[in-house]
Amino acid sequence: MQSDQTTTVQYLKEQMKTFVRDRDWEQYHTSKNLASSVAIEAAELLELFQWLTVEDAQRLSLSDEELRVKIADEMSDVLLYLISLANVLNIDITSSVKSKLEKNASKYPRPVTDSPEAVKQTSASNSRS
Repeated sequence: MQSDQTTTVQYLKEQMKTFVRDRDWEQYHTSKNLASSVAIEAAELLELFQWLTVEDAQRLSLSDEELRVKIADEMSDVLLYLISLANVLNIDITSSVKSKLEKNASKYPRPVTDSPEAVKQTSASNSRS
């Protein structure tokens, strides 16, 4: 069985490329259509949490197996469309993620102290910029 620990991003990209090609869907997999599909699938993920309190969403998403399967399916839909978009645009996902993490680390530096108050102040000041 494959898992996050043993599967490469390249493998997933190749699997998605084959899936799309085998169905002759390349004509529909434009950057606009794929970006739209990411947003649509993300909305379907969000819909699973609609009307739940923060506490219920957290509790149920960790304990309700039926909900967890639905969440995993919607997350996979989002990821698969992102992988297809990366394939169409020839974007290296690993390089892109690494670059974005570096930008985020610069934009949101670690608090000098790990006290909850310092974390809160750092978050507040960053949200205003």
